[in-house]
Amino acid sequence: MASLRHVLGLLGFILASAHRHFPLAMLGVVAIVFLVSKRKASVYLLDFNCYKAPDSFRLPKSMFQEHLFLDDKVDPESKAFLNKIFDKAGFSEETCIPPSITELPIKKSLSSALEEAEMVIFPVIHGLLRKNNVSPRSIDILICNTTMFCPTPSLTAMVVNKFRMRSNIKSYNLSGMGCSAGVVSVGLAQDLLRVHRNSLALIVSTEILNMNWYTGKNTSMLITNCLFRMGSAALLMSSRDQDKKVAKYELQHLVRTTRAHDDQSYACVYQDVDSENKVGVSISKSIVNVARDALRADMASLGPLVLPYTEQCRYTWSMIKRKLGIRRKSEIYIPNFRRAFEHFCIHAGGKSVIEAIGKNLKLGEEDLEASKMTLYKFGNTSASSIWYELAYTEAKGRVKVGDRIWQIALGSGFKCNSAVWRCINPTGSEGAKVWEGKMETDSVKVL
Repeated sequence: MASLRHVLGLLGFILASAHRHFPLAMLGVVAIVFLVSKRKASVYLLDFNCYKAPDSFRLPKSMFQEHLFLDDKVDPESKAFLNKIFDKAGFSEETCIPPSITELPIKKSLSSALEEAEMVIFPVIHGLLRKNNVSPRSIDILICNTTMFCPTPSLTAMVVNKFRMRSNIKSYNLSGMGCSAGVVSVGLAQDLLRVHRNSLALIVSTEILNMNWYTGKNTSMLITNCLFRMGSAALLMSSRDQDKKVAKYELQHLVRTTRAHDDQSYACVYQDVDSENKVGVSISKSIVNVARDALRADMASLGPLVLPYTEQCRYTWSMIKRKLGIRRKSEIYIPNFRRAFEHFCIHAGGKSVIEAIGKNLKLGEEDLEASKMTLYKFGNTSASSIWYELAYTEAKGRVKVGDRIWQIALGSGFKCNSAVWRCINPTGSEGAKVWEGKMETDSVKVL
């Protein structure tokens, strides 16, 4: 479709000749108005911000072991299992949990969960709006996502109340969508921004740990205590034409894939009660294989949108050979996605998951560095992890104008969602500040 500038130029020509061909000119004006109204509005990411917990919230290995030792509700076998998982988690001594969980006995309550929500949500919104000189009353769309915590009033209502946003704001609260909910929220914002043009959208992605910290003996449910840590991210998105000059990224594609029709995928990450009626989330041993299958399905949808034709042809030819039985033992060709993207932000769900995805995509160590460093320094922060990774890439000074970023989010259901961004302005975001004093030489150790 022609650019808006060309369309306006054509409109001017038609109006200039209107005195000679009035009916034709009017028909042309109608056609131009129709084309402009059907033009999809571009969606931009103006900026984003990530939560950085104070050092007093750290959970070093020594504290984790001490809590296990003093917790008489956990049997010795489970304690040994948890220590083993913690050693393999790939965490530094700097990952954080809310203070209410560090107390003995653990203080699980609605008031503690609400306090934690305010702690991780309010600062990232305040910092983002202040840096970009945006009034809370300028926000037209508000979306919050957190999987396991869904209070009444909702988290969006809590944000509206705190920042005194407008009464006609369009607010949405997403829950139960897992660690892939951040991309789901971006997709919802994209649709809303295109329907309600010239609007601003604020997205908040987080996970509240307090009410969901498992205190039972089921080992598959205890794993979550070793993986999930505090974190949140706030995004400012826009469909206003004038914001292209100040935006950092433009949203190019968004692809969502769910494998919930498959029983193994559906039960892979599952909230349930144990034999003592304690609520927890179990993580299946098959999660790596489930994630791989979900990623392949998502790649099949995303590939035609982003890959060069040569890569698409090589993939198609390998599929034809497999179908015809020419080379039954040969593997299906995995396209080289490094020809489509300069940077990769893979959900920091766990060390084994990151490495398995990297192997399937045939990525190098530098491609996985942002994901591994996020896991190492912040742990699995759920839906916000892909923003810590983009912030890391920015803080390293690697993002250039025109670079394409592939964010891969994985979550319960099982879902694999992709967001593709193109860099417009490589100026560091507010979120990059979360890495100040955290990079040093640790990337060498992690890789």
